[in-house]
Amino acid sequence: MTSSTGLSRRGFLGLTGGVAAMGALAACGGTSGSGGGGGSLRLVGVADQQKPLDLLIKEYTKSKFNASYAPTDQVQTSVRTQLGAGNAPDVHVVYPGNGSAMSMAQISQAGLLADLSGQSWTQRIPAGLKPAFQNGGKTYIYSAGSSVIGAVYNKKVFQEAGVEPPTTWSGFLDVCEKIKKKGKVPIALGAQTQWVTQLITYALVPSTVYAENPQFDEQMKAGSASFAGSGWADAFEMYLELQKRGYFNDNPNGTTFEQQTAMVATGKAAMAIQVSAVLPDFRKSAADAADLGMFPVPGADDAGQVWIPAGVVVGLGVSARGKNVDEAKAFIEFLGEQRNMNRWSEAVACVPLSRDSTSKIDPVLEPFLPFIDGNKAVPFMDQAWPNAEVQPAHFAVVQELLGGKTTVDAALKKLDETYRKN
Repeated sequence: MTSSTGLSRRGFLGLTGGVAAMGALAACGGTSGSGGGGGSLRLVGVADQQKPLDLLIKEYTKSKFNASYAPTDQVQTSVRTQLGAGNAPDVHVVYPGNGSAMSMAQISQAGLLADLSGQSWTQRIPAGLKPAFQNGGKTYIYSAGSSVIGAVYNKKVFQEAGVEPPTTWSGFLDVCEKIKKKGKVPIALGAQTQWVTQLITYALVPSTVYAENPQFDEQMKAGSASFAGSGWADAFEMYLELQKRGYFNDNPNGTTFEQQTAMVATGKAAMAIQVSAVLPDFRKSAADAADLGMFPVPGADDAGQVWIPAGVVVGLGVSARGKNVDEAKAFIEFLGEQRNMNRWSEAVACVPLSRDSTSKIDPVLEPFLPFIDGNKAVPFMDQAWPNAEVQPAHFAVVQELLGGKTTVDAALKKLDETYRKN
């Protein structure tokens, strides 16, 4: 879903958006240390990971590093090509679950990822998240925690409109209407940046689909459920309702992630439906980071039926064909220590994979914890999709819906057809 500035949270924890290419890899200075016996470890991540990795590789003294960070669209092609050619980095970005060319399932089934199952941190993976980490019962990806999708909002704009974060869909529409009457854009939408297109759908589908049918993913795999015959249709209709009511900025398909971020941060718009991993971008753009909050998007009129998306954040894997497999796995084990999971999670505003007394949760994420702890959270939808084509198809149909070039029925049909491809 990447440069170390601007759209730097594209990894989106499993969302594998196709942003425009952003030039050559940005090199990160190697760290000095005692050496690992195999020379420098070559590491390639996405810029989402640069802040925590810059911190942690400086403290890791058993290896030296040659680290670089790339936009997501580049790693989807360049690193995947290197993996197939046998010259991949020792440690590299991997996306949780399935659904993209650089996802754990796709790469591990090709025999290109080293097995991490013997590492102690893997025993702390919650049962509900194991499909994002494991293939065939073996763990192939390290990730520090999970991120959520919700509404990042400007508290001052809400105060000026006399509104509070809503807990129901009808309440959400009422908040948008009051903000619109105050002359502000209720929801900034940067749909020109493709990965942004999916976030509103992802925010709504937990309530419209999974709250009623938690087995939806399994039924999709078995062929007994479909996008067209599910609450996905409701989610798309709700998405379009926001547009028809005039709650988006003009020309969302011509608006970028950076512009979306700036609109909310400066108070020109009230909120943006986004992944919590991009909170640092919003805060960087705001005059006062304290002006920003975040709340779950209520996708149901019954507050008790509201569920949220919580996806495993973009992680790291070890190349099975690398020259320094043992050294690379040792670094991953270091990252798996609870204190390091906590620090990574703090750096990217996510909820740690496991928590202890020293875990610090970003205060803006507190409204989401009751949903996570109450089993009313589901992984990001793409993490369960069987091939790497469904997500870009989702990007495309949302842009077409916003542009009036397709219908909800046709969009759902396209998703079903793409899902069923081998």
